[in-house]
Amino acid sequence: MIHITDKRDCCGCNSCVQRCPKSCIRMREDDEGFLYPEVDESVCIDCGLCEKVCPVIHQARENRPIVVCAAKNKSEEIRYQSSSGGVFTALANEIIREGGVVFGAGFDENWEVKHDCTETVEGLSAFRGSKYVQSRIGDSFKKAEQFLKIGRTVLFSGTPCQIAGLKRFLRKEYDNLLTVDFICHGVPSPGVWREYLKEETIRLYDRKNRFLSHPYQKEEVCIEGISFRDKRLGWKKYSFTLHVSVADRHGDKKSFLLSEPLDKNIFMRGFLADLYLRPSCYACPSKTFKSGSDITIGDFWGVQHVMPMIDDDKGVSVVMLNAIKGETYFRKIGLDSSIVGYEVVLRYNPSIEKSVSLTGKRKLFYSDTKATLDERIENLCRLTYKQRLRMIFDIILGEKVKNFIKRHCLSKLES
Repeated sequence: MIHITDKRDCCGCNSCVQRCPKSCIRMREDDEGFLYPEVDESVCIDCGLCEKVCPVIHQARENRPIVVCAAKNKSEEIRYQSSSGGVFTALANEIIREGGVVFGAGFDENWEVKHDCTETVEGLSAFRGSKYVQSRIGDSFKKAEQFLKIGRTVLFSGTPCQIAGLKRFLRKEYDNLLTVDFICHGVPSPGVWREYLKEETIRLYDRKNRFLSHPYQKEEVCIEGISFRDKRLGWKKYSFTLHVSVADRHGDKKSFLLSEPLDKNIFMRGFLADLYLRPSCYACPSKTFKSGSDITIGDFWGVQHVMPMIDDDKGVSVVMLNAIKGETYFRKIGLDSSIVGYEVVLRYNPSIEKSVSLTGKRKLFYSDTKATLDERIENLCRLTYKQRLRMIFDIILGEKVKNFIKRHCLSKLES
């Protein structure tokens, strides 16, 4: 029987809930905004299946990718709409072309993040782009299993712990399953995300009413789009954007775009400061390719230092092919790609192997119940004078290194 005593021992994959033959496990949200399994012991038959499918209890061995590539989608439009190089869309398009089904994370009607599936190319847009909130898996593993058993090809994308949970849930390998995870920093709290949206809506209401001749009501503020990784300022200086419409007393709608750099947006600042990640993220059970995924994708951070000639600041993906099946599908999609060394990628993206460090500020964040979310994050994320100097130094040094490498490469080509 699943019984969580230390919250670091649950990654929230929902595998136990979906596998329970008596449906006696449900997920309950705690005061930090994360879901954990709760067992109705009066119904439980103590079959042990919930423990057998747990990816934290049964962790796989560490692994290394077979091949590592830098890759870009040939469609500029798709690449602009994607967080990095548009690799997921290319893979998903191939699965749809073969008559398959694609699972991914998208927003629901309340702008919370949940897993869902699509059988159409049009439906893929909902899964495109990063969502820095832990998604609700729901019964996605069950649905995927049903498709697999009738012979449909399935692409299942998710965090490494979600893929590990899916693998444990299925209890066997399927030739018609392609699993894709991504380099994960950690998953923020859905509860904090709801709190942010609530406060942001109020801020928008107060801010816009000062400039409108006909004030509108709070319920008339409508979020129409969210992007955690908007590229209008470039891939490396991505922005968080909210597309909002408001209606005046006559019913006429006005649209607004709120765009903030990642170091200005309050939710992103708290996320990158590791204030409200799931406890299991600080000791991730699925790092170093223990998820068993066929393909791992992510941003090729540092590409400007390693391969500056392919860096146009529109997004470059790193693709780590972990299995023969992954290699086969990657060859099918025909992206612009180049082989790169694993150690080079790891140098600029240590999240591949390392969990984030637990900060003492996390406890302070959750213990301050009187302050607003904005106030808590602002207080805990202020940069010291030394940190600001270091940031400026890193920016200047980075540009010098980039220019040196470009000159060096050009001189080699000319000679």
